[in-house]
Amino acid sequence: MSKEERGSNLTKKQRAAIRRRKKRRKIILVLVEILVLLILAAVLYVVVKFSQIEKDTSFRPESISVNEGISQESQEIMEDYTTIALFGLDNRSNGNLSRGNSDVIMIASIDNNTHDVKLVSVYRDSYLNIGNDTYKKCNAAYASGGPEQAISMLNTNLDLNITDYVTVDFNAIVECVDLLGGVEVTVTDEEAILMEGYMDEINKLTKRKESEYSEYLPGAGTYNMDGVQACSFARIRYTTGDDYKRAERQRTVLAAMVYKAQRSDLKTINSLIDEVFGDVKTSFSNAELLSLAAQVFNYKLGDTTGFPFEKNNKMLGSKGDVVVPCDLKSNVIQLHIFLYNDTDYEPTDTVKNNSEKIINDTGFVQGDGF
Repeated sequence: MSKEERGSNLTKKQRAAIRRRKKRRKIILVLVEILVLLILAAVLYVVVKFSQIEKDTSFRPESISVNEGISQESQEIMEDYTTIALFGLDNRSNGNLSRGNSDVIMIASIDNNTHDVKLVSVYRDSYLNIGNDTYKKCNAAYASGGPEQAISMLNTNLDLNITDYVTVDFNAIVECVDLLGGVEVTVTDEEAILMEGYMDEINKLTKRKESEYSEYLPGAGTYNMDGVQACSFARIRYTTGDDYKRAERQRTVLAAMVYKAQRSDLKTINSLIDEVFGDVKTSFSNAELLSLAAQVFNYKLGDTTGFPFEKNNKMLGSKGDVVVPCDLKSNVIQLHIFLYNDTDYEPTDTVKNNSEKIINDTGFVQGDGF
């Protein structure tokens, strides 16, 4: 029987039912197509946003050094984490994120299963091997060889396997905090006074009108700081604790920013991307950033600390006043416990040799620190 003959034998009611089913199928197909288009549009939007970040096309991951001799067990433990190097540069003069002393050096360890994040500030004056058996303040590594040398410095001194980094200019902190509507930070009387000089400098560098200058804080207390105030707080160095306290302040501001961002609406996040990402340079591709961003609201910022844990200070001639790990080997053991909960980690020969060299240069051994 032909299609036409079958159709002629159907009742009017049956033909109407078939038409309704066809109509429903068309509606479903249209809805699916709209949904697919919306998903594609959302993905495209995110990719376009991430394209505003300066992808480091000159970055050479193959040139990054990783120590031989890290045990298989420790390597497997580290594979359960995403470890990223974070650098903060003060490039007010040229806006160049490829070179310069890194005022901020942090290591972020993200547990791939729980999404817990731990942060370690590496004190910028730490006396370490920055490459080619050159021992000096570790913040010189970025100036000497860019992110590749700075990452290699972290890997070879600390037995890490970092391959990716994010670098920001300090202007990004000012812009980000302002867009978030400020961040809550507690200060002492001493900090409030010392912030004033930094605020004067940043107010001018951000080219604000005098009528728009951020106001000095009246004294000790908890404040909702704007960008200039928060950045000034993070840059204070000359208080009790010196650079150690400075690194702690940096982590305090970063934690406050993460807390505020995770509670912000999409409009605010969109503004952050538009304004801040131009001050960011990274080794990550758009696809990798998209993968990390997919979990951004699941990340939980946990413990933070500074490295070295046990340390002392020493004036080393032209190298200046350095922070000495007491000793490097024992500090690196503590670091692996903190970052990865690796209680069976054993330092490589490279770390042991670096540790001996630092002892010979400074005279400080394990137990001489505070």
